[in-house]
Amino acid sequence: MNTSPIELDFRAVRAWTTGRMVFVELTDGRQIGFPADRFRRLHDASDKQLAAVTLQVSGAALRREEIDEDITVRGIVEGRFQPALPASHPVA
Repeated sequence: MNTSPIELDFRAVRAWTTGRMVFVELTDGRQIGFPADRFRRLHDASDKQLAAVTLQVSGAALRREEIDEDITVRGIVEGRFQPALPASHPVA
């Protein structure tokens, strides 16, 4: 019997921030959150810049225009984050 892996298409219907946490709600109703500090540009972003998130590519990506940052929803679901910043990294 031949089986092929199912390619899942992760899409968000909304994205928002609460404090320094970023959240997405997926089309299947799941909500996933992660600390902004897991991405260098988000770590260095102001609260206003962090909150200015839009969905792009039919919900497949999060975009923050002012800081030129794109993050794929697939990457969020799969836990593909940048390594944690060292404790000595200055907080913006």
